[in-house]
Amino acid sequence: MEYVALTVGFIVIMAGLWAIMTRKNIIRIIIGFSIFDTGLHIVMVALAYVKGRTAPILDNTVALDDAVNLIVDPVPQALVLTAIVIGLGVTALMLIFAMKLHREKKTLDIRSFKDLKW
Repeated sequence: MEYVALTVGFIVIMAGLWAIMTRKNIIRIIIGFSIFDTGLHIVMVALAYVKGRTAPILDNTVALDDAVNLIVDPVPQALVLTAIVIGLGVTALMLIFAMKLHREKKTLDIRSFKDLKW
């Protein structure tokens, strides 16, 4: 049961990677990137999970002396929160870039953009 979140995370990563690699519409590629990013967040949280421990909040249920043995490490959770904010910024930049491409070329099909191809 502990590996359900990890398995779901890898499935979501693979779905996002499939969407990035197979789609030709820029908006669908951006959605695939967001799905891929969400899968990475799920995997990071699943890897930080420790069975039998509680959230890293010190209150009356967790004594200060037993905190090291009873709470999980809060660093992976903070990294995931930071990654969510960074992913949101990158997605916004990609959407603005797609909007500018559509304004210039009147299409979002990546096959029609030959400007920077080798």
